[in-house]
Amino acid sequence: MKPARIIVMSIALVAAVAAGYLMLKISGRDNQQPVRTVVKDVTTDDVLVASNSLPIGSRLNEDNLDWQEWPENALADSFITRSTRPDAIEELSGSIVRLPVFEGEPIRGEKVVDSDTRIMSSILPSGKRAVSTEISVQTGAGGFILPNDRVDVIMVRADESTGFLTETILSNIRVLAIDQRIQEDEDGNKTAVGSTATLELTPEQAQIITVAQQMASRLTLALRSVADVQEPDTGGADYLLSGDGGSTIQLIRSGEIINVGAAK
Repeated sequence: MKPARIIVMSIALVAAVAAGYLMLKISGRDNQQPVRTVVKDVTTDDVLVASNSLPIGSRLNEDNLDWQEWPENALADSFITRSTRPDAIEELSGSIVRLPVFEGEPIRGEKVVDSDTRIMSSILPSGKRAVSTEISVQTGAGGFILPNDRVDVIMVRADESTGFLTETILSNIRVLAIDQRIQEDEDGNKTAVGSTATLELTPEQAQIITVAQQMASRLTLALRSVADVQEPDTGGADYLLSGDGGSTIQLIRSGEIINVGAAK
């Protein structure tokens, strides 16, 4: 092959490679999409939240309240904001929690009541009654029963033939409050022991426990599992009710109930 032809072919090959490389670069540049960073200017406000979980009956203070930044477009009308109530922490200190509040949850007015209000009537649902009964470590599940727990009320009463009779007179009852006092043992260990339990009852259940308190040698609270919360809680030992809608008078004598006639 003549040298001139070899030179021409070499130049053509180099030109073809260069053209291919150029086309590849142009094609890759066309496929690349420009990356744009979009920064949205979000307006925020500080919302009053619980810095830790608060059970029913807790008192609000500067240790369990805090301000948290919150987008303005996500604010609810019930939220307490720094722009509208900058002194909210000081204003709410001492207020009482009437519904459970979880850590990080915004504080709402419907979940707290002022310390000057009657907290028990605020917690009590419509149609229910609050009735207290004495308890001890032995009759109150060793002091482990707390507000909002569910319990069975067991009546123990004397019987001439068998010695003692026990029966569950109320089931799955919600505990509204426990009156606790601090006891110290010989080793200096301190424990909170409840002396009175306040229960959430229907009017009929309130009558049942009132009669049982007069008949019983002892009333015991049996702590139930939290899984039982959906079970019925409005029943009870109906035989302790006073006749037809309360139209008779009950006489309790030696642990026995005697209907003595119509109430005037």
